[in-house]
Amino acid sequence: MDADIQPHPLTGKRVALGVTGSIAAYKAVSLLRALTKAGASVSVVMTKASTKFVTPMTFEVLSGQSVTTDLFEAHQEMKHLSIPEQADVIIVAPATANFLAKAAVGLADDVLSTMLLTSRCPLIVAPAMDGDMWTHPTVQDHVRTLRSRGVFVLDPEEGPLASGQVAQGRLAGESRILEAVEQTLFPQLDFTGQRVLISAGPTQEAIDPVRYISNRSSGKMGYALAEAARSRGAEVTLVTGPTALTPPAGIRVIPVTTAQEMAAAMAAYFEWSTVVIMAAAVADFRPKEVASHKLKKGGQAVPTLELEQTSDILAMLSAKRTSQILVGFAAETQHLLAHAQTKLAAKGLDLIVANDVTQEGAGFGSDRNAAVILSRTGQQWPLSLRSKSQMAHDILSVIVDFPKSMQGTHTPTVIS
Repeated sequence: MDADIQPHPLTGKRVALGVTGSIAAYKAVSLLRALTKAGASVSVVMTKASTKFVTPMTFEVLSGQSVTTDLFEAHQEMKHLSIPEQADVIIVAPATANFLAKAAVGLADDVLSTMLLTSRCPLIVAPAMDGDMWTHPTVQDHVRTLRSRGVFVLDPEEGPLASGQVAQGRLAGESRILEAVEQTLFPQLDFTGQRVLISAGPTQEAIDPVRYISNRSSGKMGYALAEAARSRGAEVTLVTGPTALTPPAGIRVIPVTTAQEMAAAMAAYFEWSTVVIMAAAVADFRPKEVASHKLKKGGQAVPTLELEQTSDILAMLSAKRTSQILVGFAAETQHLLAHAQTKLAAKGLDLIVANDVTQEGAGFGSDRNAAVILSRTGQQWPLSLRSKSQMAHDILSVIVDFPKSMQGTHTPTVIS
């Protein structure tokens, strides 16, 4: 081999490729070819349903190895044990809604799902299904469960589906899957030694014992940032308002309810931190007085709420800072860049992530987002619509490069 030609990073890696019963199963053939071309050794495990779309013979010829399809036949050779024991990574592509459910609850009724329970290597899952199935709350709950356990779940792509509709549900592109494999096997640890303090979710400001003022924040962006920072080597503390999300593993989680509680928690860990990301949607106002009992209607005059401003957490942290990198968020409905630039300067931030929450497919409650990152030195990084998981990594990449850009020794990467 020519001394100047470097081997592919996947050369010699052992991959277990799981294929489930989706119309996209034929794309797993191309993925197998790409993996073997990169030098990986691939063992294919197929569910019974997947064999209705592609025959095992196709995968056997291209992989040069026998294909495992039956738990009881495989049990004679203990393949449900030996394949994951020998694998450096398991990829399930395509993954159906049925597979996601079984993986999330630990159901083991075929060779692939049984194999997952014996595996200790990283797992990458690339779902493919109809758009309405992908967005179904149950499917999304299963995805969140898997991600909370450290599974790399690739969001499907938008495009024409077998049903005829155009929606999010297409299997992630081959290049995205290969990139996920490399990212998993050779993790980026550029936040090693960093202590990252992140806020997430809404706050709730009580009106009476039953009612409160809040906003539409789901907390998904802040949680994605916490998981991304952890995966890149950081020690992470997450201060979170009330959400329906599962607390990420391996992260210190501080639950709070009100803006005052969030301010206290952020202040308590601020000196500890080296990077602070204020992704929470903190209520700007709270009732000046909280009723001691539930306010009732009928007979009485309609109650009037007198509001007062909550504390400005970002301004408070900025005044306390020593060497921390301070990052804020600006969720806007109009004049996005102008309002974000004003907030960036007024709060004394290093970076601000500005997003238009009225944009279709992005914003509060969505699993995707689009944004523009602005720096106090005038740089801008536009981020087109993408998953919040990918958005989190892109934001962290800008943060890690920020000190270099301040010293004039680095040209920031353009992220599209």
